Amino acid sequence: MLQVEWLKLKTLQIRTMQLIEFIGENIEMVYIIILSIFVGVEVIGKVPSVLHTPLMSGANAIHGVVIVGAIIVLLHTEPDDILAMVLGFLAVFLGTLNVVGGFVVTDRMLEMFKKKK
Repeated sequence: MLQVEWLKLKTLQIRTMQLIEFIGENIEMVYIIILSIFVGVEVIGKVPSVLHTPLMSGANAIHGVVIVGAIIVLLHTEPDDILAMVLGFLAVFLGTLNVVGGFVVTDRMLEMFKKKK
């Protein structure tokens, strides 16, 4: 039992070191992600609530680019790279949900402006 716990601890230590190494090698990407979060919060915070729904429904449709990019990345991953496959699948799935949600919201919004018969 002690050996199993030691093995789990050693695996966690190796994974942590790999994560630290990855972040160290890609620190520019980390900076860009952090900066884009702050810029996104500032931009969205300045949008009036009347324009929020049409703006976000249009922006959600842009996730079609994310879906295409995720599919291209998935096509170029190694079959035994499980992490890349899982992350690619999640990108495709969540991007698809966002696109469908954006179109549903846009459709509901446009229904409000139709004349009633």
